[in-house]
Amino acid sequence: MVLHRISQLVAGLSLCAVTACAASNPTSSQLNQLDSVIDNALTTFHTPGMSVGVIHNGKVLYAKGRGYRHLNNKQPVNADTLFRLASTSKAFTAAALALAIDEFDLSWKTRVTDILPEFQMQDPWVTREFTLLDLLTHRSGLGGGAGDSMLWPEPSGFSRTEIIHNLRYLTPVSSFRSEYAYSNVMYITAGEVVAALYQKPYAQVIQEKFFTPLDMQCFAGDLTDAALNNVAMSYGHNDERGIYAIPRNSIDGRELVSAAAGGIVCNANDMLKWLQMWLDKGSSPDGQQILTPAQIESLQQAYTVLPVSDTEEEWDGTLFKSYALGWRLSDVSGKKVISHTGTLSGYQAYVALVPELNLAVAVLNNGSNYGARGAVMQHILKSFISPSDNQDWVQRYVDYQDEREQRYLANFAPPSGSGEVILDPIAYAGDFADTWFGTLSITTKADTLRIASEKMPMLTGSLEPFEDHTFVIRWDNQNAASDAFIHFDVNTQRQVTGFSLYPFTNKTRENHEYRDMYFTAKDSEN
Repeated sequence: MVLHRISQLVAGLSLCAVTACAASNPTSSQLNQLDSVIDNALTTFHTPGMSVGVIHNGKVLYAKGRGYRHLNNKQPVNADTLFRLASTSKAFTAAALALAIDEFDLSWKTRVTDILPEFQMQDPWVTREFTLLDLLTHRSGLGGGAGDSMLWPEPSGFSRTEIIHNLRYLTPVSSFRSEYAYSNVMYITAGEVVAALYQKPYAQVIQEKFFTPLDMQCFAGDLTDAALNNVAMSYGHNDERGIYAIPRNSIDGRELVSAAAGGIVCNANDMLKWLQMWLDKGSSPDGQQILTPAQIESLQQAYTVLPVSDTEEEWDGTLFKSYALGWRLSDVSGKKVISHTGTLSGYQAYVALVPELNLAVAVLNNGSNYGARGAVMQHILKSFISPSDNQDWVQRYVDYQDEREQRYLANFAPPSGSGEVILDPIAYAGDFADTWFGTLSITTKADTLRIASEKMPMLTGSLEPFEDHTFVIRWDNQNAASDAFIHFDVNTQRQVTGFSLYPFTNKTRENHEYRDMYFTAKDSEN
């Protein structure tokens, strides 16, 4: 099959999307409904806008924006509107590492310390054995999301150098390479391996290796002023506030420390160029070999087995699911689907490839409910894989979320305490430092204890007495962080010596974002 230049396809999109291409496609009836499906998903899941691209047999069948990129002035989304890709950024990092391995005559078995001598896990043996492949397969032995407290809520005060240094303080929860546990910090480390090998910043490597040869107006680093004219604002929703903006995650033009794990910015039109390259065995529209077929094979083979949920089995007939390198693999109604989702407060992404059908789909939106992206992706994939499937996927996701919410509420009981603490509240004030997370300061303001993080400016809140030497932290930005317990330790002289943080729940949880932190009172450090 000869692939027409993507730029030509996009230029002729308005005609293609509504006439000849749709008419010649055996799934035209479902695709003709796509506008209304997207609109329904946006309304139902409180999402302001969405941009969707579908490319099949080298032809763009759909590339449109629906809804709004900014609610204040009702600016519409189009196929060039920029969104954060969240974790769909990981495929770029994995691909860059594959290129570097070949270019610098390395292998996936090369040890990370051969490239980054400062890399260190808590276990010396794991440090010595950790390979480049291990960075991408989510089998580090750390708990899921370990180290994410250095990344979010944005803006982060941690540098990538500090993030990698602090890996040594994160406690494993399983044996090395034994269990799947999602890790963003390992992808950030992989990005710095790429930067070290090429002796260039990560963002520059991504630009030179992918964005420029594929003519993608996307960004792993700082955005241009022109690009900022068409960016989607990030939004969340709850019953009390309705739809609200999340400025801390918005695209403001600056590179994120988390770029290699989830901070790349792109649009639906250009994501189709990226996805078509994978379908074309690594070749660009002008015949340039971006990735070799062997590299693509190594990036898209199964490495880590993932569980198949009852829902996946019921909805998609899924029998297998695994993690590759920056991609997930599964079967959907007998077809191999290579996909990844991306989740960040205010942005949702979903990309999928069906190689057997020469099909690729990109879904980007600026809301926080996964139901919008999921319903639209299911509608599109089923249009090609199971054309007789006429389910209302928006309603399926509504029912699914309602069921999960009812199950959660049935088991949820908020913790209750006396509302009193033993010491005068002022006794708990002071500066407290953790070895790797830095300082949290507790001050008094209008008879209220206030807490603030030195490294993470969004982490500010008030302390509400709970019981004994324990308070509840009510974070100022409830979208940025969930309420937490703060338990103070006191010596025999009734002096506060330090504190630990725990999730605000009745349940005992061993794996949580605070598990490797202990804050010592600076006055008592010596």
